[in-house]
Amino acid sequence: MKKLTAKFYNRPDVLEIARDLLGKIIVTRFDGMLTTARIVETEAYRGVVDKASHAYGGRRTQRTEVMFGMPGNAYVYLCYGIHYLFNIVTNQKDIPEAVLIRAAEPLEGIETMLKRTGKAKADFTLTRGPGNVSKALGIDKAHTGASLYSAEFYLADDGYVPAGIVATPRIGVDYAGADALLDYRFVVKGNKYVSGKKSS
Repeated sequence: MKKLTAKFYNRPDVLEIARDLLGKIIVTRFDGMLTTARIVETEAYRGVVDKASHAYGGRRTQRTEVMFGMPGNAYVYLCYGIHYLFNIVTNQKDIPEAVLIRAAEPLEGIETMLKRTGKAKADFTLTRGPGNVSKALGIDKAHTGASLYSAEFYLADDGYVPAGIVATPRIGVDYAGADALLDYRFVVKGNKYVSGKKSS
């Protein structure tokens, strides 16, 4: 596996990055416990021009400041007071674009994932949906702003290429009006870990 470098994240088209992230592997080695999972669903957020983005209109808060930081940093926030959602900052500094990781297929450390999630068996819900991805891989708010170039937390490419990719509107962003209808969500066609409505 080759670790993704800044060249991958520091590109101007967040849609292209969100699509290219499908098939890549998230690697975490927290407290000596290795877990890996292959990304099968992403959503792109185009920063200041995207009404669904936390940084729409150039909004800078304590929470969103990391989005204006370096490409290849993690942006992790708490949703509904329950779920931590893992995003990856893209483009260059001061352009607050990011990709949300919505689902992944577990590869290594499944026993650890089961303990973290409190699940009894490794079914498709283990890493289906962004909250489950973060929980299973041990990602929480403490990792917001973390560099994805470290030995403990990074993304890698093992040469896998998805057989089919489908683009759809994003999930849960109805507040964004017309921007909610944009095809900014990308899924690996037919993968059973994909969340929301299934795309055939």
